[in-house]
Amino acid sequence: MFKRLLLTAAAGFKTMIGGQALIEGIMMLGPDKKSVVVRKPDGELEVKTGPRKLLKDRHPFTAWPLIRGVVGFCSSMYNGISALMYSAEFFSEDEESGGEPSKFEAWLERKLGSEKMYNLILTASMVLGMAFSVFLFFLLPTALGGAALHFIPGFPLWGRNLVEGLLRVVIFLGYLILCSHLKDIRRTFQYHGAEHKTIFCYEKGLPLTVENVRAQPKHHPRCGTSFLFVVIFVSILLSSIVFSFIHVENTFARMGLHLLLLPVVVAITYEINRYVGGHDGALCRLIRAPGMGIQRWTTFEPDDSMIEVGIRALREVLPQVEGADRW
Repeated sequence: MFKRLLLTAAAGFKTMIGGQALIEGIMMLGPDKKSVVVRKPDGELEVKTGPRKLLKDRHPFTAWPLIRGVVGFCSSMYNGISALMYSAEFFSEDEESGGEPSKFEAWLERKLGSEKMYNLILTASMVLGMAFSVFLFFLLPTALGGAALHFIPGFPLWGRNLVEGLLRVVIFLGYLILCSHLKDIRRTFQYHGAEHKTIFCYEKGLPLTVENVRAQPKHHPRCGTSFLFVVIFVSILLSSIVFSFIHVENTFARMGLHLLLLPVVVAITYEINRYVGGHDGALCRLIRAPGMGIQRWTTFEPDDSMIEVGIRALREVLPQVEGADRW
């Protein structure tokens, strides 16, 4: 099945336009514009479109290889959380019940103003989200590996590296599988499928209609899920190399070293994914295969109303110059 999907992706052209599923909506990032389209509770579409402000336009060095990976990751986190918060506003319990903001929210708005308060909440959400991910996929496996070393006398360091790596994979897959069984998140994963199908349809040069989009595969080789999996794999490989030369037994010291390696992991992973995304050789297909496989838990078939959201979001960011968004 995955071979068929990968061969399908090789047809047509490859676009650099990417997206993200939101709460009842989809965000699309084009070369010059970004859009957020949300299906409101009344069934109407709320469309928000604006220019993309790229850091490399003001600071060219941020587009250098390796540096651009870390910058791009942080930018994606910021854009993604911002769009997610925007989509959540349409389904706020306070708005539905006519409730007043809390005393803490009112105090923040008086002290900072609504725009500064929003930026503060957005920044805090991004930091907390990154901290949770780092703890769950990097620090927790290290702590559990330390426990194994503590309770099993004579446990070799190479075995600890292996245990930590396996735990990262198990925790990552377990987290995705758990999320896929939650009703609200599963619906978001349906929008994820709509995003993929819409981009596939565009890359094949077909008219963006519900019928054409519906027929496309829901697994896409340039999905962000693949990026996360490669991050896990690169972190296992890099930490195994580093810890084979630097023998560190203390759990907290290993955690600190993992944190220092994380920007390097992200930078290397970005360059790998960038190359793999633009090529279709046997090695590239092999690297993409695990990411395609785990999309069975993060991408589900959308209904036609979700596909309509994907089509509208993509149309909003299409470049004026044909081919400006291609690899």
